[in-house]
Amino acid sequence: MALNSNHIQALCFDVDGTLSDTDDLWAAKLEERLRFLRRFFPRRGLRPLARALIMGAESPANVLYHLFDRLGLDDEVARLTSAISRHSPDRQKHNFWLIPGVAGLLDQLSGHYRLAVVSARGEQSTLAFLEQFGLRRHFQTVVTAQTCAFTKPFPHPIRHAAAALGVAPEHCLMIGDTTVDIRAGRAAGAQTVGVLCGFGSERELHRAGADLILNSTAELATHLTVTREG
Repeated sequence: MALNSNHIQALCFDVDGTLSDTDDLWAAKLEERLRFLRRFFPRRGLRPLARALIMGAESPANVLYHLFDRLGLDDEVARLTSAISRHSPDRQKHNFWLIPGVAGLLDQLSGHYRLAVVSARGEQSTLAFLEQFGLRRHFQTVVTAQTCAFTKPFPHPIRHAAAALGVAPEHCLMIGDTTVDIRAGRAAGAQTVGVLCGFGSERELHRAGADLILNSTAELATHLTVTREG
C-alpha cells in the first residue's frame, strides 16, 4: 500500500504512543515497581521486562475497552478512571512524556493541514496532555472517548473530526500506533499511517491495512505535501 498525499486535507492524531510517549512512561513506572526483582536481571536490567509486560497488556486492554464501548459503559469507565487518577497519592500535575520531534512536526504541519486529535483517552487527560506541552493551539478539534457514542475502532470519532474540520473522511489521514487506529481510519474511509513509537508492531499494523508505517510520528512530514496552501 502507498500513501496518496495529494488527497489529504486533514490529519487526525491518536495520543498514546503517537503524540505521547506513553509506553516508555508506563514502562519506567512499572520498572520502578518491579525493582525488587533487580537481582534476577543484573545484566540487562528490568526495562526490557517492563516494556514487554506493557506491550503484552495493550491488546487485552483494547478488547476490554471495546467491550465496554459496545455495552454503552465507556462513559462510566472513563469517569471512574478519571476519579481514581484525581485521588491517586502519587498524581502529578505534569506527568506526560512527549514523543521526540512531535512539537516541531506539529509546528510544521499546522500551517498546511487541518489538525485533529482522535483519542480513546478521556477528555480531562487528553486536554491535560495537550496543555502540558502547549499543543492545543495546533488542533481545530479534539475528539475523546466521550465525544461519540462509539470510539475507535468504530469510524464514528474520525467522521466526527472530519465534520468538525469541514472535510470529507476520505480526505483525512489517521495516524496511530495500534490496529485500533488503523481499523477506525479504514472504516471511516480515511488513509492511515501506523507508527512504531508506541504499542503496535510493524507486522500487526501491516496486517490491519496501514497505508504507511513509520518508525516515529516525527517522520510524517517527509511523506506529506507541506508546501500546499492551507
